[in-house]
Amino acid sequence: MTGAAITRDDIMPIEDYVRRRKDYRRRLIDLKRHRRVEVGPYATFYFENRVTILGQIQEMLYIERGGEEQIAGELEAYAPLVPNGRELVATLMLEIPEERRRRQVLAGLGGIEDTVTMGVEGLVIQAVAERDVERTTADGKTSSVHFLHFPFTDEHVALFRRPGAAVVLGIAHPAYGHMAILPDTVKTVLAGDFA
Repeated sequence: MTGAAITRDDIMPIEDYVRRRKDYRRRLIDLKRHRRVEVGPYATFYFENRVTILGQIQEMLYIERGGEEQIAGELEAYAPLVPNGRELVATLMLEIPEERRRRQVLAGLGGIEDTVTMGVEGLVIQAVAERDVERTTADGKTSSVHFLHFPFTDEHVALFRRPGAAVVLGIAHPAYGHMAILPDTVKTVLAGDFA
């Protein structure tokens, strides 16, 4: 199912989702546990797949209760985030609980989405940000949410899957320079996103 497009037929009727929501969300939280990587004090990457994106769509439909009219918009917004079999896709969240501090930090991180890379055994993959909306304002303030694609070649995939391979997720913004090595548990799960 990796890379399979999400269509209207995949969307559960709201009544069914309401009945199954508690169990559905519990399974989704369990799935996401090994798809999460923190980089520095504020940045968390949540690596998406078809199941996580379908869950996001179902949850938006549940919260907003927009009915049939809402479904097409949610599919348009979220379906492009399903990995295509030769990429990893992540939601980058800049998570700063205190509002004043959050405003201050985000004000200095404009363009952060263009400074994200993944190094696989020394080969660098530049993240490609979704450009559905501009996430950095003219005065340099960034959004707390970014959607990123990491396009892989066959060589990248082979190296990523190699046992013991070093995979480093990095942000090289002048105001936020941090890196993290992907744990083996995360690498194993993410390797399943490649066709």
